[in-house]
Amino acid sequence: MLQLPEIYAENLHRWLPELLYYSLTTLKIAAVSFFIAVVVGLLFALLRLSHNRLIRGFAVGFIEVARGLPIVVVLYIVYFVPPQLFPGLNWSWFTDFTGAVVGLGLHGAAILAEVFRSGIEALHKGQREAAISLGMTPAQSMAYIILPQATRIILPPVANYAIGLLKDTSLCSLIGVNELMNDAKSIAFADYQPMAVFVLVAVIYFAMSFPLSMAVRYMEGRLAVSR
Repeated sequence: MLQLPEIYAENLHRWLPELLYYSLTTLKIAAVSFFIAVVVGLLFALLRLSHNRLIRGFAVGFIEVARGLPIVVVLYIVYFVPPQLFPGLNWSWFTDFTGAVVGLGLHGAAILAEVFRSGIEALHKGQREAAISLGMTPAQSMAYIILPQATRIILPPVANYAIGLLKDTSLCSLIGVNELMNDAKSIAFADYQPMAVFVLVAVIYFAMSFPLSMAVRYMEGRLAVSR
């Protein structure tokens, strides 16, 4: 530990620009994966609440399977299995980045689907019935009455998921994505300085996740005031 200042004085000018460059890839993976998780998760939450038994069963099956598998397994399945199942198709568009965001997004969708469902079900059913009695369609009552109120309930767990997702992007290095952790491993093994490199990477991850945590606290405060 006492040698870290000397190590950084000698190598920081080489390490930091490269690590910051690949941290942008980490942020892109996290942002796109989060978008996929929110959209698909909300869709499956609504399917989970359907009165149709087949639709509800399909949603439950997806949620339980995707949520029950480790993220690494999901990444491997999404990235390696489709090209082997359909070798005749053109898979040149399916890059390691695409596999990473799809894998993380689907795994997150299963988690957020249950978060969204619990937030929606926490509200009294009479609100939706009242909205429909006033002439709203079920979709309108969900969009304008239920979801805005459920946002206050689901915001903390969704925010915690977003912060965890940012850190889970480090697993994408296992399928060859050139993101922050993958580049850090390359530098650490090339320069034989794993401790110094990974301490620096820890600082970068914290610098990326802490503003998100502060933004969430601000949003929670605004929502609490607006009640």
